Amino acid sequence: AGSQLRDIFDKINNLLSGKTVQTGGRSVSVTQHPQGLDFVYYKLAEKFVNQGEEEVASHRDAAFPIAVVASGIWEMHPRVGDLFLAHLHRKCPYAVPFYPALKEGTSMEEYQRMLGYQVKDSKVEEQDHFLKRMSGMIRLYAAIIQLRWPYGNKQGPHPHGLHYGWRWLAQMLNMEPLADVTATLLYDFLEVCGNALMKQYQAQFWKILLLIRDDYCPRIEAITSSGQMGSLMRFKQFLEGCLQQKEIPLPKGTLQSSFWRS
Repeated sequence: AGSQLRDIFDKINNLLSGKTVQTGGRSVSVTQHPQGLDFVYYKLAEKFVNQGEEEVASHRDAAFPIAVVASGIWEMHPRVGDLFLAHLHRKCPYAVPFYPALKEGTSMEEYQRMLGYQVKDSKVEEQDHFLKRMSGMIRLYAAIIQLRWPYGNKQGPHPHGLHYGWRWLAQMLNMEPLADVTATLLYDFLEVCGNALMKQYQAQFWKILLLIRDDYCPRIEAITSSGQMGSLMRFKQFLEGCLQQKEIPLPKGTLQSSFWRS
């Protein structure tokens, strides 16, 4: 509910502002330790990314309530935003976007970690699980760049607004695609913030969608094996639907004004 989200936001904001906050039956304040505030900035940013990786990966609609709180905290405490991006880029290099190259002297295990895979006891996680986590983080990022905390004073621009999404999209299309990963993340990104990008960039946005359909999708197809076509087919269907309707639907789970009255 909107009222619960406000309580959560206020609690985090109060903690970062140096006030004493009640949690788990005890009082805590960042002033209790000289590095208290730095520690809380770091852990909070890490928690936001973890929520993308875990919560949003399992429940896609969760991207919006988490993102609106993260965006509002970022606006009031810019250091959290810097650290959020640092954690995000380390866990999901595709959010940069960046595809790390295998360098001489790097072990295969270390390289898998650089690509964002979880490696435990020399066992690499399943591809499906990996893609689910990456999707969760990209969806959270795509929600953050378009959302603002509705109760802020909103004097300045969004601390990390839609132009970063436009830049991400352009950079993705300037890179050689990766089988499975590229189609999955483009679909997730456009499903979440395509509607907002369409409203902001209008004709330019439709040009980029045509470029993806006519030029970039065939390039993804050329490097994709028949067993990995699922994510590309889903993405192509989504693109075709949007181009035919001349509309990108509002993403499922968007916070309507009625949500804030709940």
